[in-house]
Amino acid sequence: MVRVSDIARLLETWAPRSLAWERDNVGLQVGDPGAPVRRILVTQDVTDAVAAEAARRHIDLIVAHHPPLYRPLRSLDTSTPQGRVIATLIRHDCALYASHTNLDAARGGTSHVLAETLGLTDIRPLAGRRNTGRKIVTFVPEESVDDVAAAMASAGAGIIGNYEHCAYRGRGTGSFKGNDRSSPVVGRKGVLEHVTEIRLEMPVEDDRLPAVVSALRRSHPYEEAAFDVYPLESANATTGMGAFGRLHRPMPAAAFLRHVKKHLRAPGMRMAGDTRRRIRTAAVCGGAGGDLIPAAVAAGVDAYITADLNYHAFVDNAGALLLVDAGHYETEYPVVGALERFLRSSLGGDHPDVTIVASRVRTTPIVYV
Repeated sequence: MVRVSDIARLLETWAPRSLAWERDNVGLQVGDPGAPVRRILVTQDVTDAVAAEAARRHIDLIVAHHPPLYRPLRSLDTSTPQGRVIATLIRHDCALYASHTNLDAARGGTSHVLAETLGLTDIRPLAGRRNTGRKIVTFVPEESVDDVAAAMASAGAGIIGNYEHCAYRGRGTGSFKGNDRSSPVVGRKGVLEHVTEIRLEMPVEDDRLPAVVSALRRSHPYEEAAFDVYPLESANATTGMGAFGRLHRPMPAAAFLRHVKKHLRAPGMRMAGDTRRRIRTAAVCGGAGGDLIPAAVAAGVDAYITADLNYHAFVDNAGALLLVDAGHYETEYPVVGALERFLRSSLGGDHPDVTIVASRVRTTPIVYV
C-alpha cells in the first residue's frame, strides 16, 4: 500500500526540500504521513474550490505547487480562506504536500518545464547554484553492510538524480578495544581487536541527514557505530532559478509574442522592448522573476519571459531585451502537468491502485478587462 510518506519521498527525489528558500514552507502541510493514498490531486494552488473538488473526488492527497501554509499560523480561523481550506481537508481526511521553491530550483523544475513549453532547446539554469549536500561514511562488518545500506537508503540516503541506493563500498581493517563498561558484538572487552569491515559511503541531502543518522544507528550491529559526515559541493550547476535556451528557429518579436501567448494560454501580457528584433534565444522564470533580469541580460538572451514585474523593471531594462510579463499563474501552470506525469511514470504499473488526476479548477483570480 502506498502511503503519504512514500509520495513525499518520491517527490523529494526530484525536488529535495534542501533546495527551497530558507523562508519557504515546503513538504507535508496537512495530514498523517502514514495514511494510505489511493487518489492524488495535482494543482497549482489550494483554494476553496480545489478543496471542495478534492472532497467531491474522494482525494487522499493533494500535491500543490503553492503552499497555503506559507507563514506560521497564529490561529486556525475557519472564517478566513486559509482556515476554510485547511478545515475542509482535515474534515475529509485529505493530506496536503507542497513543493514550491524547491521545485523551482530543481533540475528539470518549474522554469525548465516553462522553457520546454515555449519550445526552447539546450536548456540550462539561468541563475545556477552549486549542488551541496553531505556524504555520510560508516564502517560495517561485511555480513551486515547490506542491511545498513538498505536502512540508510530508506531514510533518504543514496539519491543521485534519478538513481537511488547509490553507495560506494571498500574493504579495510578496523580496530577497537572496549573498556570494562562495553558490550562488544565482536571480540572481547579489554582486548585490542582487528576486524575486516566495509567502508560504506552514501550521499545525503542536508534535510535528510538526521533521519539517515538515526537509521544508521538503529541498523548497525555495533554497540557504538562509527560514522563521519563530510560536506559536498559540486561546481556543476544543474539546479537553480530560471532557465534559458535557444529557439528551434529564430522568429520576429511579434511572432514570438504570439507564440508565448498561445502556448501559455495567457489572456493578456505586458511587454517592453524593441519589437523589431529577431528572437533567437530566450530566458524564462516561472512566477515572480524580476530579480533575475540582470542574469538574463548577462546571458545575452533576446527575450525574458516571467511574471509580476513592476513598472521600473520595464523602464530600466527595455533597451536590453524584450521583456515580457506573461502572468504568475500562466508561467507556473505548466509544472502542474509535469508533476502529474512524474507521479504517473514513477508509480507506473507497480501501483495500479493509485489514481493521479490534475485539478479541473483554474485557480488564478485575475481577470483581464
